Amino acid sequence: MEQRITIHIVGGNSRSRAEQSRLIMAMGHHAEVYSDLVELIDRPPRSGVIIASGDVLACGIGRLLDNLADAGVWTPVVAAKPDPQVEEVVQTIQAGALDFLPLPLSQQDLTRVVAHFHSDAGRHADARRRLIDARRRIGALSPREREVLDWLSQGCSNKAIARNLEISPRTVEIHRANMMGKLKADHVAEAVRMRLEAGLMIESEESLPEESDAPDTGATLTRKAANN
Repeated sequence: MEQRITIHIVGGNSRSRAEQSRLIMAMGHHAEVYSDLVELIDRPPRSGVIIASGDVLACGIGRLLDNLADAGVWTPVVAAKPDPQVEEVVQTIQAGALDFLPLPLSQQDLTRVVAHFHSDAGRHADARRRLIDARRRIGALSPREREVLDWLSQGCSNKAIARNLEISPRTVEIHRANMMGKLKADHVAEAVRMRLEAGLMIESEESLPEESDAPDTGATLTRKAANN
């Protein structure tokens, strides 16, 4: 038998949670049961895998993962519902879930999740941990420091950022230095990577600088960020 893991069951009705728990324990694993997301966050899991269903998924897997990230929970999440459609499964995996299971759970499906957990959960948890850490650091930035980071992520120079924010280049340098200090980043490329790891996007599509200062993409953008 594979190594015993803890599976955290959250959401759905009490009967469904009881059925999942019985199957998990019958297969030699440990089950922890939570009635809702509030209860789970109040006793946050630090290992194993979360199986989420019912009302916990009502706002979508993306929102659930965001809520867990805000609470500092990076345990891999498996979504579960009766008769999931192919598109739902694809979107859920793309959003960051470890897997998507049909309800009621079968021993075969649960065995697959446990195998997936052992083969991939370490990488998955590391990515979630980096996301949470990046969001926490970026959340400490002032609005102006965040704007500077957003424009740096577009490959803009201090001069171009100053023009877009209607402030002096010297002021941009001050905000940039403060931003780098709060992020504990040694290079602009590290700050940009942290922003990407946090899954953050510029909230509004503002006009970009003149053509001579316009951002490049691909390797050119990476090179610019590394040299700034």
